[in-house]
Amino acid sequence: MVDEALPSALATTDRRLKDRRTADRRKNAEETYTGEERRTGPRRKVERRRMIDPTTCERDYSDDEIEFMKAMDDYKRKSGRAFPTWSEVLEVVRALGYNRPQAVPALQPQD
Repeated sequence: MVDEALPSALATTDRRLKDRRTADRRKNAEETYTGEERRTGPRRKVERRRMIDPTTCERDYSDDEIEFMKAMDDYKRKSGRAFPTWSEVLEVVRALGYNRPQAVPALQPQD
């Protein structure tokens, strides 16, 4: 049989000097602040997304490609989603009027 250490024989130490979670450290900082309050009104939303500028790219886009890029940009702005899902991309494509062409039956070789 192997002697196992009893749980009561283990030493535990508490390195915390005090419980930091109960004290509100910010409370005293607000009382001692003497600077001027700069926030006078509600925060305005800053538009960070850049406009699509086809002239900055290395290639010339076709009219269809530019139309699609603008439609995607409009969708992103209206929905507030910077990274739309593939379902949402398909929704934009269909809104532009694109449809999947009907499958053409394969020609059977004649004997």
